[in-house]
Amino acid sequence: MAEQRPFEFKGVNHLALVCRDMKKTVEFYRDTLGMPLIKTINLPNNSGQHFFFDCGNGDCIAFFWFPDAPKAVPGISAPSTLPTRGSFVSAHGSMNHIALNVPAEKFDEYYQRLIERGVDVTPILNHDNSPMQVSAEVTDDVFVRSVYFFDPDGICLEFASWTKTFDESDVAHEPISVEEV
Repeated sequence: MAEQRPFEFKGVNHLALVCRDMKKTVEFYRDTLGMPLIKTINLPNNSGQHFFFDCGNGDCIAFFWFPDAPKAVPGISAPSTLPTRGSFVSAHGSMNHIALNVPAEKFDEYYQRLIERGVDVTPILNHDNSPMQVSAEVTDDVFVRSVYFFDPDGICLEFASWTKTFDESDVAHEPISVEEV
């Protein structure tokens, strides 16, 4: 018998991040990535702005701009490098990256489009269950294809495409407690 869920989720309404320069953020998300800017707010008392971009399926990525926000701390509040280029670790409670779901049949086309628009991207990663967890080719074991890149504020973004349907065999690891390490 299926367990009743205590809440009905319909996706992510919005993820709110903080940017250094709202104009550059709009240029990147609206003009480079093509996400429609759907709502803008000037916060009371000239305390900043809050803008929302449609990232599909009714979900949004939103940004606050605060004139007195502390500077970013790469390697703590977010990864300092992209996967394949060094440590991808970030601190507890931080946001490591945003994976944007893109159609699998358009993945290679979108990868080229990012390059054509001047975005510095990683190689395509075909994530699988091998010891290195990545394949040079798309095989039956690949479960997601990914490419990573930074936005103007160093927020790590990923274009990701699922390539298989998951089943019970895909949940095969016990969670690790900090007390066990």
